[in-house]
Amino acid sequence: MNFSSPHYPERVYAGILGKLAGVYFGRPVEGWSHEDIVGRFGEITSYVSDQLGKPIVVPDDDISGTLTFIRALADNGFDPNLSPSQIGETWLNYIVENRAILWWGGRGNSTEHTAFLNLQAGVPAPESGSTSRNGQVTAEQIGAQIFIDSWGLIAPGDPERAADLARRAASVSHDGAAIHAAQVVAAMVAQAFVEGDVGVLLDVATTLIPAGSEIASVIHQVREWCAGDADWLITRQRIADALPLARFPGNVHVVPNHAVIVLALLHGRGDFRRSLSIATTAGWDTDCNAGNVGCILATAQGLAVFDDAPDLRGPINDRLYLPTADGGRAI
Repeated sequence: MNFSSPHYPERVYAGILGKLAGVYFGRPVEGWSHEDIVGRFGEITSYVSDQLGKPIVVPDDDISGTLTFIRALADNGFDPNLSPSQIGETWLNYIVENRAILWWGGRGNSTEHTAFLNLQAGVPAPESGSTSRNGQVTAEQIGAQIFIDSWGLIAPGDPERAADLARRAASVSHDGAAIHAAQVVAAMVAQAFVEGDVGVLLDVATTLIPAGSEIASVIHQVREWCAGDADWLITRQRIADALPLARFPGNVHVVPNHAVIVLALLHGRGDFRRSLSIATTAGWDTDCNAGNVGCILATAQGLAVFDDAPDLRGPINDRLYLPTADGGRAI
């Protein structure tokens, strides 16, 4: 598939809706443990916002970053050699400091806030997100992965291009494992335009990161577990045992959460609701993980993905809030 395909706009639209559905599915229990989620809701199979007295459609960093940082491409004349520095300038152009798009947790605590302060001080990307400047813990949190889907959406059927763009975009704020995880997600989204089998998507995407990288190793291990485990809960426990949060410092490290994405895709077997349910009920960064899973599957299956899940599209009403410095595109 390419940009001229009559199906391309619909698949992009579906991918964005899938991202929204996943984010809103997981957002009410973001940061909860698996045990706490199951204790309160059992296995989550639909939106639970109302049960917690929260609205479904709200501004969210996963969505805002995904649909804002991609504007670097148009703002720079669709430059095929778009640089991390140019994407960093897009951050400065559209982010409203301490108010929009990012989680404003402070330098050294929020990876994105740290990178923004670096950019603001004149430190260009990719140095703004580098391990050498910010330290490995800060550089390998989850943020690059959660903002990356759109770089796959603009590279239909071209996972190599998606992974390359993802590397550039992710390096504005992250480094190391965080960049590799982002490349895998973007490559899967791009390949999803021409391939629906999640195993093949993982095959293709994994070849685009270093074979000896931590993310490649995690993907390989989780795939082995999923192949042998009849129940996703067994695999989830293996992940929790092998990748305990105590091993991965910081607020939300990318490695265990990337493992959950692989878990949800493989045990979900292409079923949209089931995959979102697993990504959310597994716990940890639930909105981010379900958002990535939702985008991948909806891009692969198109709007038909909602045929068996009208309750996941109806409450969204094809609507999102996008708070940036460009107030004319906020809804």
